[in-house]
Amino acid sequence: MTGLLSEHDLQPPPDAANPPQFGIGAVGAGFIMRDVQLPAYREAGYNVVAIASRTPAHARAAAEQNGIATVHDTVEALLDDPRVEVLDVAYPPHLQLGVVREAVKRAPRLRGILLQKPMATTLEDARETVRLCREAGVTLSVNQNMRYDQSMRALKKLLDAGELGEVVVAQINMNARPHWQGYIEGYERVAMLNMSIHHLDVFRFLFGEPQRIMVSIRQDPRTPFPHSDGLAFYILEYASGLRAIGLDNCFTWADPRIEWRVEGTGGLAKGTIGWPDYPQGSPSTLDFTSQAAPGQWRRPRWKEQWFPQAFKGTMGQLLNALQTGREPELSGHENLGTMRLIEAAYRSAHEGRAVSLSELV
Repeated sequence: MTGLLSEHDLQPPPDAANPPQFGIGAVGAGFIMRDVQLPAYREAGYNVVAIASRTPAHARAAAEQNGIATVHDTVEALLDDPRVEVLDVAYPPHLQLGVVREAVKRAPRLRGILLQKPMATTLEDARETVRLCREAGVTLSVNQNMRYDQSMRALKKLLDAGELGEVVVAQINMNARPHWQGYIEGYERVAMLNMSIHHLDVFRFLFGEPQRIMVSIRQDPRTPFPHSDGLAFYILEYASGLRAIGLDNCFTWADPRIEWRVEGTGGLAKGTIGWPDYPQGSPSTLDFTSQAAPGQWRRPRWKEQWFPQAFKGTMGQLLNALQTGREPELSGHENLGTMRLIEAAYRSAHEGRAVSLSELV
């Protein structure tokens, strides 16, 4: 399909007037839950009924900040709460499998689970997580929130409408210094598992499954704990000839930014991701020109931001799936493709060669 999309077509959809009201139990009370997910849920009108954390004081503070009436001192107590139908887990990835094991055993009424990305630290544990939920009849979803960044949703519409023609090259360049969470200090895998996963997953969202990946990594000399990948640089090869390229510089001294660019036989789209200036925050951007409107640059803008508004989408797609009985867009099974790509990326980096995705069955 080809045609001229209007700026209205590229705006984020409005919040649902009557969002599904499944009871949500929040597990975890760190930054991403307290300051991003819960405010987004409150704005969207989702029904968060209780919260628990490894540190009860943190759970109480998050509850007070976000208007949650019930705080449980343990995750087990939250799982025993009969109002909890959907579990929203924001724990370190090496702990999430344990939460899932306990949840499917202890809470048979549970209908859905939303895990943070990465859902595990290895492909093996990710597969076990998916298996446990499938056998328990629990709908599993993964919080790949960059898919709901407003510029990425608009870009996907452009691609699906054929406005850029056949895509030839796509790029994401990140120059930003993440504040690594404390738990990462115990990991060897750092940049690709925790940052590049955003970009690798969004390439899959936009363009589908690549055939091969080539990766180069180096340590970050300012990261004080042992690790293999402080910075990551990679190329995804597609059967069509498309090359998707990521540069994830977690070392940068100044001028943090994330920029992206997609060029096809029929047009060019480029933009920015409005995350590096958080907590001040700014919307992501999109500028594009195409043969549908020769010589004209279109620049749709919106007030919504990746943090926190995109997180309405990640939880909303799970709630909608539970309401309709359909598979969620961000299903655990679908996310195994991203975990497989992460595993291939580390194999490529450590073995110094391009790795075919077919090697990881």
